[in-house]
Amino acid sequence: MKVEIHSLFEYLLETTNAAPEAIVGFSLSASPCLGDYLAELDPAQSLDWNGRDFRGLPELRNHVLAQAGLTGICTAADVLITAGAAEANYLSIMQRLQPGDRIVLETPGWPQAEVLAKAKGAEIVKVTRNEAEGWRLPLDRFAAAVTPGTRMIFLTNPNNPTGALLSAAEMAEVVAIAARVGAWLLVDEVYAGLEWDSPRAPSVAGLYERGITTGSVSKALGLQGLRTGWMICRDVGHVQDCLIMRENSSEIMNIMGEIIAEIALRPQRYAQALDRARQEGAANLAQLNQWIAGQGLLSWQPPRAGLIGLAALQDGVDSEDFARFLLADPYRTFLLPGSAYDLPGHIRLGVGGGPAAKIGKGLERLSRALGDYVRKGGSSGGA
Repeated sequence: MKVEIHSLFEYLLETTNAAPEAIVGFSLSASPCLGDYLAELDPAQSLDWNGRDFRGLPELRNHVLAQAGLTGICTAADVLITAGAAEANYLSIMQRLQPGDRIVLETPGWPQAEVLAKAKGAEIVKVTRNEAEGWRLPLDRFAAAVTPGTRMIFLTNPNNPTGALLSAAEMAEVVAIAARVGAWLLVDEVYAGLEWDSPRAPSVAGLYERGITTGSVSKALGLQGLRTGWMICRDVGHVQDCLIMRENSSEIMNIMGEIIAEIALRPQRYAQALDRARQEGAANLAQLNQWIAGQGLLSWQPPRAGLIGLAALQDGVDSEDFARFLLADPYRTFLLPGSAYDLPGHIRLGVGGGPAAKIGKGLERLSRALGDYVRKGGSSGGA
């Protein structure tokens, strides 16, 4: 079956050329410049592939294990470097899920798994996270959904897009539920390391033989343009299957992505970058929380981790119509409508980007636009 476009990507494509003057939806930390790495780059470096291992630079794979807390639990042979977490998810789903197989997904959640599962002709079962419950994963309903014959489970932890967080105890219960039926358990951890009120949860690859951890340098480190991510899995056959699939898609990793990611994940440098990202994200989150508390047109459950969350609009306000209103003159401000997550009464707000995001400017425009939109009764034609 054909892979169809998802509403999230469709909206991004439609608004790419809008040239907003402010954004209240940065989903990644402030991005470093290439110059930050020049001193540690070799000008004589070949731009061929790494020439050492099809799975990625060995030292990079060791750093991946270290940042995930899996050193001594998993080995470098359990790690495959990919073109971002998106490719890691893609490879796993395409290799493990077959037509007619059952996959259990969370909603709201990262839509990639649903898009691919539909294309594969899989049976899709969704478990709903409710705002009134703090967007937590309802483990009772989750357990009921994971029935015998379930082939795969796809979750995000921290949850993308709500920022809800599974604790270590909850992760252990999720693993037990998956293991009961022998399901593959794929957990996307792109926001791991940016927890605001709790420690990082254990990575599933260290908890379960059929656990697949995916991640990247995109979000916490702001290195989205490198397109460098990974999967970690102790099942040798799964890693090999994904390596074969990658050979028939992106083939091998880009060498500059591998090299710069290896530098970025060196323990001391990684710790400093993560600390900076946490400080900047926490400052923007505090500003956003204060702003929401001071007005009456939005409410939200603040994210417990990560850089994005979902805010509820007043009853009757359509998120996509309002997002287009906000993007037009005179506001020229971008945010992602909740319709991208099948929640048309919500908008996605982000606290990434560091000080350069100028979140105050975006919130001021958002405040004006909300008031104008409600007074006018809703219009996507601008002001």
